[in-house]
Amino acid sequence: MIAFDNVAYSYGGGELLTGITLALAPGSFHFLTGPSGAGKTTFLKLCYAALRPTGGEVRLFDRSVFALDRDGVAAARRRIGVVHQDCQFLDHLSVADNVALPLTVAGLDGQAARRDLAELLAWVGLTHRAEARPPELSGGERQRAALARAVIVSPDAILADEPTGNVDWEMSQRLLTLLLELNRMGKAVMIATHDLALIRSAKSQVQARVLRISNRRVQLAGADL
Repeated sequence: MIAFDNVAYSYGGGELLTGITLALAPGSFHFLTGPSGAGKTTFLKLCYAALRPTGGEVRLFDRSVFALDRDGVAAARRRIGVVHQDCQFLDHLSVADNVALPLTVAGLDGQAARRDLAELLAWVGLTHRAEARPPELSGGERQRAALARAVIVSPDAILADEPTGNVDWEMSQRLLTLLLELNRMGKAVMIATHDLALIRSAKSQVQARVLRISNRRVQLAGADL
């Protein structure tokens, strides 16, 4: 699905990541940890071709990112849902319209898709906020809307960058439950986080692999997590 072969990434003349070889398989659940500035967000961007490696190779669905033209990158990204750390929305559109944007871009915003949208908003608990504007949402509501937008086109993988960074513990557990449900549907999930309590909570419910960025490499974390 997403495979790294001896991948490196350099930025501003310095190497941020190096020697990364791993695969994100269908139905797998990964956490990505590491201190701020270690390269977690950069790693996720390499996973969905927002960045291209400066060394080695990244393959998305059996195709090298170097072989993908603009349309090929767009097609690959439709199969990868991304929950960004900053949760950016178009403030002049309703929550429902923001969540539905990937459908509109893909030309899939027909009547059936709108029914699916209603079901998805109910799943993340935002039916009553469907017509609200993004500035009116709480932090937890914004995160749930971002997750709904990321999965609206039923991607094969979900990448979440610090999805619980700005919410309380109760809301972080609710978001984790949604991600676990997606994983049980066969979706691959990777969550970048520094929240060890969240990781421990997840590991009691799913067989999760914990990766840590250390010394520019991605390594399997120890049993202490």
